[in-house]
Amino acid sequence: MARDYSRFLPSLTGGSSIHAPTGLERLGWGAFFAQQVSVDDLARTPPVRVTSVERSGLGVEGDGLRAALPPRDDATAGDWLLYDAARPAASRLLGRKSLFRRRAAGTGRDVQLIAANVDTVFVVTSCNRDFNVARLERYVALAFEAGVEPVIVATKADLADDPKGFATAAAAVSAAVPAIVLDALGPEPREKLAPWCRTGRTVAFLGSSGVGKSTLVNALAGRTTAATGGIREDDDRGRHTTTGRHLYLLPEGCAVLDTPGMRELQLADASEGIAELFSDLADLAARCRFGDCRHEDEPGCAVQAAIAAGDIDEARLKRWQKLQREEAFNSASLAERRRRDRAFGRMVRSIVKEKPAKR
Repeated sequence: MARDYSRFLPSLTGGSSIHAPTGLERLGWGAFFAQQVSVDDLARTPPVRVTSVERSGLGVEGDGLRAALPPRDDATAGDWLLYDAARPAASRLLGRKSLFRRRAAGTGRDVQLIAANVDTVFVVTSCNRDFNVARLERYVALAFEAGVEPVIVATKADLADDPKGFATAAAAVSAAVPAIVLDALGPEPREKLAPWCRTGRTVAFLGSSGVGKSTLVNALAGRTTAATGGIREDDDRGRHTTTGRHLYLLPEGCAVLDTPGMRELQLADASEGIAELFSDLADLAARCRFGDCRHEDEPGCAVQAAIAAGDIDEARLKRWQKLQREEAFNSASLAERRRRDRAFGRMVRSIVKEKPAKR
């Protein structure tokens, strides 16, 4: 018997809210996605969410449905698709509420999709030598650019001599970003992260290897869901324990995304996120006497005046300028690659068009 998919469309009824089935609610289905489809669409192609991304393909889950799709470059963990059972590769990708992406690691200029449709991202670090303000700023800028609420979480507080010092440093990254210090192995994760882990919400953990992302996933789930590993004693750096991206469902109805550790986080197309993170410096720069002020030794530089007054840290200025240069370079490189790809495509189409037909 065919399913009645009209209940998946709360935003299209025009009347009182009709809740989606519990399975889809817990997966994160809501009005934003419902307004993109019709009853006829859903009758043929039910909604599924990408719950795992591996080299071999995508794992998807829906209302009483689990399936595997072949690999595709345009979808990532957290995406919603309309599943086409006859042609899985042709399953339609729905528009996103948010998208995390970065310039792919290495010397290439490709963009790597990290996660989609996330509500809150926990930027995870640890209270040891892994703690790095510049790296935290990169993650927070990435979250701002993606339109996602960031929360900094510093783990391994039980092993630190001065956890309050790490808490102070994490809180200084941005006045708009909450900073939490906790012991990932105890009850603290469920207690301190509960405000962001509500039914129908999707949260993600981003950070380097070994900082405790998978341990936090397990703590929230109340069971061993994700593989965990220790840290190397020589440098406090972790081993890779998560090799793909996986979306887990918590008993409370929250969806949790675990991702592999990323030590190289190159920003591209993230100018708005950087501007939001360093909005105080951007406001000061707007008051400089010269529009092209480099904030070095120019007369009337409001930024240098604030540094001299002790209002801002010069090291933070340097990090802001470094991220701006990096983002501008990577964005220009990506734009150039896209331009070359379009030109190459036009050349191929021209050759094919001009090639004489065989008789």
